[in-house]
Amino acid sequence: MSAQPDHAPVTPYAPAAGAPAELLAQLRADRRAVRWVPAFEQEWTAALEESRKSFSLAALYEVVRVWQGRLAHAPAVDAFVASGYDDSEFVDMAELRGRRR
Repeated sequence: MSAQPDHAPVTPYAPAAGAPAELLAQLRADRRAVRWVPAFEQEWTAALEESRKSFSLAALYEVVRVWQGRLAHAPAVDAFVASGYDDSEFVDMAELRGRRR
């Protein structure tokens, strides 16, 4: 028998040391910089405060992961919006929840 677990442990996401600065530079270069840079900085500040209290980098890692995703998916969102697709008949889940009460 082996003392090794029968499954591989999940490795938590850990960005490279320079990832936050690189990400901020990319956000500043984006056409949405006026909105995105202050939003990123606000989330980063909140995560930094949480990390100081919890002694965990998880909140900081999460901010980087989420913003990397937003930046990576921005071209697809832009293409969708530019396509003129009519999504005016979408289902409003908040409205549906309100009707059930």
